Amino acid sequence: MVRLFGREFSRRALESYVGTTAQVGGIRPIELAAGRERGVRAFEVDTGAGFTFTVLADRALDITRAAYHGKSLAYLSPAGQVHPAYYDPHGAGWLRSFPGGLVTTTGLAHLGAPVEEDGEALGLHGRVSALPAEELGYWGAWVGDEYEMHIQGTLTEGVIFGNPLRLTRHITARLGVNALRIADTVENLGGAPTPHMLLYHCNFGFPLLGPDAQVVSSSRQVTPRDAAAADGVFDHAGFQAPVPGYTEQVFFHDMVADNAGDVRVALVNRALDGGLGVGMTYHKASLPYFTQWKQMGFGSYVLGLEPGNCQVMGRPAERAAGRLRTLQPGETVDYKLEFTVLDTVPAIEEFETRIREVL
Repeated sequence: MVRLFGREFSRRALESYVGTTAQVGGIRPIELAAGRERGVRAFEVDTGAGFTFTVLADRALDITRAAYHGKSLAYLSPAGQVHPAYYDPHGAGWLRSFPGGLVTTTGLAHLGAPVEEDGEALGLHGRVSALPAEELGYWGAWVGDEYEMHIQGTLTEGVIFGNPLRLTRHITARLGVNALRIADTVENLGGAPTPHMLLYHCNFGFPLLGPDAQVVSSSRQVTPRDAAAADGVFDHAGFQAPVPGYTEQVFFHDMVADNAGDVRVALVNRALDGGLGVGMTYHKASLPYFTQWKQMGFGSYVLGLEPGNCQVMGRPAERAAGRLRTLQPGETVDYKLEFTVLDTVPAIEEFETRIREVL
């Protein structure tokens, strides 16, 4: 059954009220037109229950705008939803086309700090977020009395004399349900072992993020990346008003999974409209590391909650620390990441209970 407007509808009952399902929700393909966003293909997804989000087909099928009843959940950077033609692979040039958004994918062969390895310059956070999707499809379909929405495509990061990595991404949502799921598969298409690094850069912002917000997690240990983070480690889960000149703080968490191997973490704000939050769920076996990025700057007011298969120190450092994943020829690895809007205090408390019961 589809729950909309405080009622439950069977397929036939809902169809009796509308000329098309698009009247109450669904997927709408669009093309952006302004400035450096011009020509970017995208999908607007409306769950019909208040949760809306935008998927960029020309930017790795990443998710930028996300809102609940018009209230933004994600941070949007001043760069905008930039066309991949403006991607700068040199040094920290990635930031010039970083849209922020609910999910920016980093990797696939490198992520983290810009470095050089074996004569190859590796820019900040890798190339995958600037790759347009191929084999692209979207559809909505009734499965019994549930209406499912799907977006799927592939991305290939490769170069001659290299070992290409292919990402197949499938995003799903349901009408009447304020949640979405990302299911990814990465495959080594080459003939030799190749490094594989992946991190989901999930960027939350105002009004969800504010002085009344709090991170809730099953972290059993929090390690600051550097001296700036060490100064704020005891308040890593809390926030303040924007501060001009704020120095970013990065923390590494050791998360505890439940019996099914899943980790849950949430950003919640009980003071916002009677309570609002976003819960994240991922599988620890494939994403064993978790990075928190806290940036309370003026205009750069953002929280990054970032599950990954490595940390963000750059490929040579990850290799030296034993955290670098290598995919054998033909090997595949699966990832999942789910987001759930927590729209009441009871919903927040239920999700928090599931987080804390594993500790």
